[in-house]
Amino acid sequence: MKTALFPGSFDPFSIGHKNIVERGLCLFDNIIIGIGRNIKKKSLYTEEERQKQIELIFINSPQISVKIYDTLTVDFAKEVGAEFILRGVRTTQDFEYEQKIAEANRILTGIETVVLFAEPEKKEISSSLIRELKAFGKDVSDYLPK
Repeated sequence: MKTALFPGSFDPFSIGHKNIVERGLCLFDNIIIGIGRNIKKKSLYTEEERQKQIELIFINSPQISVKIYDTLTVDFAKEVGAEFILRGVRTTQDFEYEQKIAEANRILTGIETVVLFAEPEKKEISSSLIRELKAFGKDVSDYLPK
């Protein structure tokens, strides 16, 4: 069984992130969506709230799990038994950067990275606007990708 870790950056309101995970299921038996704990960065959502949102999106996908971590991504990947790191990019510049990181990870830890291009966003409302609505106490659950 091949397991991949999609680390740290999953935005529950991003159709592109959901798309990367769904396409990753064509390559891997299991995907762990890792939510990196960042104590310096203040977010509108706690890690636990993000975890619940992501679990709602993938409620019918038993091969997907969500875990919170506060270590290095590669250390966490090893801890959860992931043989691959799954990353998504939107531009060729992002791809070039991720390739450099992937090479360093492979050399230092032996963990391979698979980089997929995200499909363009096809939604009527941006993540930034959703975060602003949430900051003002508005219910944004209708905007979660289905």
